[in-house]
Amino acid sequence: MAYDEGTASILRDDLNERVGITEKKMFGGLCFMLKGNMLCGVHPGGGMFRVGKNNEAAARAIEGTSEMDFTGRPMAGFVNVDDDLLADDNRRAAVLALALEFVDALPPK
Repeated sequence: MAYDEGTASILRDDLNERVGITEKKMFGGLCFMLKGNMLCGVHPGGGMFRVGKNNEAAARAIEGTSEMDFTGRPMAGFVNVDDDLLADDNRRAAVLALALEFVDALPPK
């Protein structure tokens, strides 16, 4: 099962005015990179955001997020999000803001 292109389009629209965004297919989904660093993405059944360890608790407090365990082990600093969160402008914006805060502070790759 492939990721939902409609969901990818929503994230594209959210990020369309930000400089340094690129797209990369990986992990069976589509990742959005900021200055070469993974920011967020979509995968079958939802998406993920790289919020950083310091923002993880705030992100997990948002309804529709869960622990990111794509590899079978928890991935610190990342959260998984369900389709309902991705469709909700306010919750998606809140998680994206946390991810942007973290990733924008990283050095470019």
